Amino acid sequence: MATLARLQARRLAVGHQYYFRNSVVDAFREKENAAAVKIQSWFRGCQIRAYLRHLSRSAEIIQKWWRSYLGRTHYQLIVKVAYYTMKMNLYNAMAVRIQRRWRGYKVRKYLFNYFYFKEYLRAVSETNGAIREALEEFAEMKEREEKKANLEREEKKKDYQARKMHYLLSTKQIPGVYNSPFRKEPDPWELRLQKAKPLTHRRPKVKQENCTDPANWLACTSARSFPQSEILPPINRKQCQGPFRDITDVLEQRYKPLESTLWVAEPINELKLAREELRRKEWVRNINDNTFLPFASYNKNKKYIPSIHTSSKYSPDSYGKQHFRAENPRKWICDKDFQTVLPSFDLFCKYGKLYSKAGQIV
Repeated sequence: MATLARLQARRLAVGHQYYFRNSVVDAFREKENAAAVKIQSWFRGCQIRAYLRHLSRSAEIIQKWWRSYLGRTHYQLIVKVAYYTMKMNLYNAMAVRIQRRWRGYKVRKYLFNYFYFKEYLRAVSETNGAIREALEEFAEMKEREEKKANLEREEKKKDYQARKMHYLLSTKQIPGVYNSPFRKEPDPWELRLQKAKPLTHRRPKVKQENCTDPANWLACTSARSFPQSEILPPINRKQCQGPFRDITDVLEQRYKPLESTLWVAEPINELKLAREELRRKEWVRNINDNTFLPFASYNKNKKYIPSIHTSSKYSPDSYGKQHFRAENPRKWICDKDFQTVLPSFDLFCKYGKLYSKAGQIV
């Protein structure tokens, strides 16, 4: 009991002592941690700078060799161009010399030969005169032919106009427009109307097409369905004057095409054709038309083709297979791990953990 009383009396002092010791340890721990971080950052900076210097030296060596290669190739190209230019200049000088000799010889032999030049001009003048006479004769002939064609064209127009105006011809009882009794002589158009024949209106021929469509009524007029009568010859009579319709319009209105019902218009195998059309559209939309057989050994011997996202030209992509911070010992610079300067503390393993009021680690 006495011991328990002494412990209860010293309870506050023990609590203060425990809190003071923990605060001192925390301060010392923060100081040691900052020192360790500074040492590690300095060492890693030295290591990275050494590696960057190594990469810089390697890049300089590669650039030096590559630039030397480019310089040699450029120099060789300049030499080739200079050689080709010298050779072409030599060839041009030789060609100029040959041309100079030939032109001098040609001028001395042909251009300054007076008698040859006089004979040449006489032959040219005679040829020009003959060609000019032929062209004049050809132009006169063309002009005569054009005048003749114009006269024939005008005569045809006048004859056609006379045939259209044949109803203006004078009769025994009534004189025409061009045969007025007030004139001494009849008009030349009166004589032309007497010679011309009246213009008749031809009936347009209706073309019969060989069509097998039951919707067309004219296609049903065959020897098996209806007796087809022969076409009568046209009657040479004048067209009726007044509010009468053309015979083609009347026939077109009389023989209208049959309006087929739904049973006749739609085919019998419409459902089959629709299914084939649907199957054809589905086949066009499908990218892979191979049948999927999960429980068969159909695809056992086929080679696996990796997708684009899981493979590359150099090495397979590790996305989704490995962690981003996975360690690769083959890429390490040294085989040994970093060595700590100070020994480890047991208290550091509890760093970041909470303490309860009773001093127990939660």
